[in-house]
Amino acid sequence: MSEPPRFDRGHTDDLMSFLAASPTPYHAVANAAERLEKAGFRQVAETDAWDGTAGGKYVLRGGAIIAWYVPEGAAAHTPFRIVGAHTDSPNLRVKPRPDSGAHGWRQVAVEIYGGPLLNSWLDRDLGLAGRLSLRDGTTRLVDVDRPLLRVPQLAIHLDRAVNSDGLKLDKQRHMQPVWGLGEDVRDGDLIAFLEETAGIAEGSVTGWDLMVHPVEPPAYLGRDRELVAGPRMDNLLSVHAGTAALAAAAGRGPELPYIPVLAAFDHEENGSQSDTGADGPLLGSVLERSVLARGGTYEDRARAFAATVCLSSDTGHAVHPNYAERHDPTHHPRVDGGPILKVNVNNRYATDGSGRAVFAAACEKAGVPFQTFVSNNAMPCGTTIGPITAARHGIRTVDIGVAILSMHSVRELCGAKDPFLLANALTAFLEG
Repeated sequence: MSEPPRFDRGHTDDLMSFLAASPTPYHAVANAAERLEKAGFRQVAETDAWDGTAGGKYVLRGGAIIAWYVPEGAAAHTPFRIVGAHTDSPNLRVKPRPDSGAHGWRQVAVEIYGGPLLNSWLDRDLGLAGRLSLRDGTTRLVDVDRPLLRVPQLAIHLDRAVNSDGLKLDKQRHMQPVWGLGEDVRDGDLIAFLEETAGIAEGSVTGWDLMVHPVEPPAYLGRDRELVAGPRMDNLLSVHAGTAALAAAAGRGPELPYIPVLAAFDHEENGSQSDTGADGPLLGSVLERSVLARGGTYEDRARAFAATVCLSSDTGHAVHPNYAERHDPTHHPRVDGGPILKVNVNNRYATDGSGRAVFAAACEKAGVPFQTFVSNNAMPCGTTIGPITAARHGIRTVDIGVAILSMHSVRELCGAKDPFLLANALTAFLEG
């Protein structure tokens, strides 16, 4: 029997604020942590000894966050219910020697991160944000959220065949943004500018992880404002929904039959192989330490993992009205049709029949419709953290998400209802 929905259009409004305030994975996890703190969660350090007390806890490491809620009286072998997501998005990232330029233009040297739609970065007003590492060993977040950079496109007069032959972009030569004028390019100018912007003493910054982002805010779109356009929906839409669902599930307290978990990783867009990625040890370490802190043994850990389920939540492809032939002819997920169950028999997604049943039960409990996505056989299928989580930890994993258009563009498009439909389904899943 379905329950009344927990989230409505206000959730989508909040998503738009979350997207705007989270230009990097570091900002995203800080914002998720702030929301969890308001719900009573507290941060624990990996270097400290953990206790087995009940309540909400979270670990931050770089651009990743693992948060969990232990109900009062939970046994050491209590299984976990995990919502998995990722915090990173394809973008342009600043090189170790960022100051460059030519012909009177001052530029910032960037690398291409992940698989962005390069043309979507052209002629945009761009800001700069990220993490600064200081000489004293601390870090500081910085966000220049104003028009600072631009990747200018070549005028059609100098590329007459661009509309007939297609736009061809060289990642090294054509994607370096301009940020000013001047013949004298000096090493250290960009970092000195960021130190001044962040109110940090000159010469304090010794390392940086910086990335470019569009400054145009998310917006409702359409005649009836039934669509949302914005950056980084892949995959902050899921991070935001998972954070809201975990906070809601924690409100059930001792009634919970499982330990609900949010696992939001960095580096999914380039393979997840890092200490903050899904292919690293972070999730397994946190779950195992939670078992041991409650007096558990290896046997309790094995029992808990055997009954654990993870929903790997990431965006998927809605049927495109101008390219319907690129989709499977019998699977056409639509925006605002509810979350999608993602299936691939070659294990690019981790879903199987038993996982489908778990997700179907959660959606039925939440009163949320769901759809199924499978790729056209002639098209290569993307992948997610789902198969990695299943293989690395031996945890039953199901791939789901929200159907969007323009995936990996600077500005993606989703339905205004789907974010809160996903959040309601995730809450029902975490509550069991």
